[in-house]
Amino acid sequence: MTEEISWKAKTIYVVLSVLLVALLWLGDEGKQPVIYNGNELQHSVGLIDSEEALVIQESVARNGVIARTPGYVMNKGSYTVKLRYLAEQQDSVLELWEQGDKIAAWPIDPLENELTAEFTLARDTKQLEFGINYSGKGGLTIKEFSITPRTLFYTDTYFMIAVIILLEFAGWWYIKAGRERIPRETLVDVCMILGAALLATTPMMQTYLYDADDLCYHLARMEGLKDGILDGQIPVNILPEGLQGNGYMNAMYPYLFLYIGAFLRICRVSLGFSYKVLIFLSNLASACCAYVAVKSMVKSRRSVILAVVLYTLMPYRFTNILSRGDLGETLALIFWPLVIAGLYHLIMGDRKKWYYLVIGFSGILQSHILSMTYAAAICAFTALLYCVRIVREKRYVELLKAAGLTVLLNAWYVVPFLYYYYNESLDKEVLRWSGYFEQSINLSNMTQSISLYNKQYFSLGLALLGCAGLGVIYLLCERCKKLSDTEGFMLYLLVLGAALVFMSTGYFPSRALMAIPFFSNIATMLQFPWRFLGPASACFTFVGAMALERSEIIRHYRNAIFAMMIGLNLLVIVTVPSENNHVPYKNAEAVASKGHETKLGTSVGLFYPHEWRLFGVVDLKLVRSVVVSDIGSVSVRDFQKEGTKAAVSYTATSDQAYIELPIQNYLGYRASDELGAPVEITQGDGGRMRFFVKGDGAEHQIYVRYGPVAGFVIANVVSALTIFACLWRCFLCRVILLQRRANKEELTGSDET
Repeated sequence: MTEEISWKAKTIYVVLSVLLVALLWLGDEGKQPVIYNGNELQHSVGLIDSEEALVIQESVARNGVIARTPGYVMNKGSYTVKLRYLAEQQDSVLELWEQGDKIAAWPIDPLENELTAEFTLARDTKQLEFGINYSGKGGLTIKEFSITPRTLFYTDTYFMIAVIILLEFAGWWYIKAGRERIPRETLVDVCMILGAALLATTPMMQTYLYDADDLCYHLARMEGLKDGILDGQIPVNILPEGLQGNGYMNAMYPYLFLYIGAFLRICRVSLGFSYKVLIFLSNLASACCAYVAVKSMVKSRRSVILAVVLYTLMPYRFTNILSRGDLGETLALIFWPLVIAGLYHLIMGDRKKWYYLVIGFSGILQSHILSMTYAAAICAFTALLYCVRIVREKRYVELLKAAGLTVLLNAWYVVPFLYYYYNESLDKEVLRWSGYFEQSINLSNMTQSISLYNKQYFSLGLALLGCAGLGVIYLLCERCKKLSDTEGFMLYLLVLGAALVFMSTGYFPSRALMAIPFFSNIATMLQFPWRFLGPASACFTFVGAMALERSEIIRHYRNAIFAMMIGLNLLVIVTVPSENNHVPYKNAEAVASKGHETKLGTSVGLFYPHEWRLFGVVDLKLVRSVVVSDIGSVSVRDFQKEGTKAAVSYTATSDQAYIELPIQNYLGYRASDELGAPVEITQGDGGRMRFFVKGDGAEHQIYVRYGPVAGFVIANVVSALTIFACLWRCFLCRVILLQRRANKEELTGSDET
C-alpha cells in the first residue's frame, strides 16, 4: 500500500511551487525596456565621451544616418521610444525603419534634451530598426536610447510558468496515483533520458542566443511559418513576409517540426527562446529514439543507457547546433537510430517492427532532404546486401508495406517539393557552390572533442571511437570464426560506419574522383563530406552497445568501461565553444540583459538564401510598392497586401502598359479581375508578378491569391487519411491488448478461486 502523504509535505510542496512561479514572474524581462548608451549604438563616426555618450561634431562633414540600433524581430503592439540627447541645431531626426521602408520619423528639437514618442506596429516586424539622421549642422550628443513596450515584448516568462505548472501537476499525479503504476526501472530510464537531454541543452542555457552559420535562415523559416499559418496556409508553402514582403518559397526545405517554434511565436514567445525550446525538444527526442531503437535490439539496460548518453552527447550534434546552426540536420539525427533498428527488424529481427523504418525514414525526410538521400542510399544498399534473405523469408512484404506507408504519410510534403523542384524557375545551381573535396576533414580530428579555439570542429570523439574499438574486440577476437545473424549485422554496421568516416576524410580520393562527371554531380550536390559523420556515429553507437552486452572478454570490466566512456563523452560538454562572457549583464547600470536584447533576434537577424528564390532574384531588385511601365499612361489608385493575398486598383490609357506587384511570381498564384475573370500572370523584372493592363481609361481591380493547388490538396487528403487510418489501427490494437489482458487476469482469478 502507498503511504499517505502528510499535510506538512503537501504544504511544503505547494509553497515551493508558488515561490518558484513568483520568482519567475519577478524576473520577467519581457516588460523591461531595451536601453543603449550612445556608445552601444551602431555608429561609424563620432567620439565617445567619459559618460559613454556618442558625440558628433559638425567637423565630421557628414550627414545622414550616423547611428542606428540592431534590427528587431518585434511583435505587433504599442511601444514607447525615448532618446536623451544634446543638439545645437535643428533638422536632425529620429527615424523608424522596417525592411528598408521608413515608417515613422520624429524631429530632434535642440530646445529640448529628451524625445519621447509612441508608435504602434500593426503587424509583427522582421527588421525593425531606429536610426538617428544627423543634419550635418552643429553638434549632436546621443546620451541614451530606449524602447519600452506598452504591454510585453514577449511572453517567455509566462510560457515557462505554464510549463512549471504542468510539471507540478504531473509530479502531483505521480505522487498521488502514479507511483504504483510506473516500475522503478522505467522511472530510472526516464530520468536518464531527461538528464541526457538537459545536459545536451546546457550550452544553450545562456541568457543570449548563441550565433551560428545558418541560424539566421532557420529563424527566418520559423518566423515565416508563423506568418503562413496566420495567413491561412496549411501546410505553409510560401513564407508571405519573406524577401521584404515579396514572399519566399518554403516548400523546398522540410519544416514539419518547425511548426513547434511557429506555434510558440503565435503565442508571442520570443524568437530566440522559441528556437531554444526546439533545440531542447530535439535533444530529448534524440535520447528517446536512441533508447527505443537500441532497446529493441539489446537487452542489457547498461548498454541501452550507454547508447542514449553517447548518441545524445556526440560531438557532431553540438557542431551542428552551436557552430553550423544546421537545424535540419540536427533534427534528422533524431531518427537515424530508428532507421538502423528498422532495417535490422525488417531483415532479421521482429518483422512486426517494420514501422520503425517508416517512422525513422519519415522523420529524416521531414527534417533534411540531403540526410534523406543518405538514408535512402543506405536502405537500398542494405536491402541489396540481404536480398536473398529478404526473398527467402518473404520479408519483402514488410519492405513493401514500409515503402508504401512512407510515401502515403509524406505525400503532403513530397508532392509540392517535386512540383516546384522540376517546374519552378529556381536557382538550384547555387546549391553546388562546394567542390566537396576541399571540405574533407583530417582523420586526426576524430579523437578530439569540440575545440575552444576552433568554432567549426568535426569529430567522432573518443567515446564513439571506443564503441568501434569494442566492436573490433568482440567481432575479431571472440567471434572471428562464425557469426550469428545479429553479429553479422553488427559487423555490417561497423564496416559501414568506418566506410562513412573514411569518405569524410582527406584520405578518400574525392579530389581525383571529381574528374568523373557522375561522382562530381553527386558530390557537389551533397556539398560537405562531413555529413557522413552523423550516420557513422549512429552505427558506432549500436556497435558499442551490442559489444558491451555480448563480449565475454570485457565481462568483468563492463562497469569500468561504461563509466569511462560516459566520462569521456561528458568532456564534450565542458569544451563546447562559447563567447567569453560569463555574466548576463553588460554593466551595473544596464536595465536590459544581453539575453533580453538577443531574444528579439538582434544578434542573428533573418536571412533568405538564394537557392529557392526565382532565378536571378537579388535583394537589389526587390521592391515594396507597385511598379508601372509608364507613369504617363498607368495610374495606381490603391494597393493592399495581406499575407499571400493582394488587391490593386488602377486606371490606364494604353493596352501596351503593365504593372508589376511586389510579390514573387511562384507557381500556385492566381489572379482575377473585378468581374471574377482570370487574369494572366507573367514574369516581371526581379521575379515580380507582371499584369498587362486594360487601357480603356476606366478603373479596374486585380485580385491575387495563392492556391489552392489541386494536386497539393489531393496529397494533403491522402496523407491525412493515412494518418487517421494509422491512429485508428493503433487504437484498435490497444483495445485488443487491453481486452486480452483483462481476460488473462479474469482467468487467473478464476484459477486461484
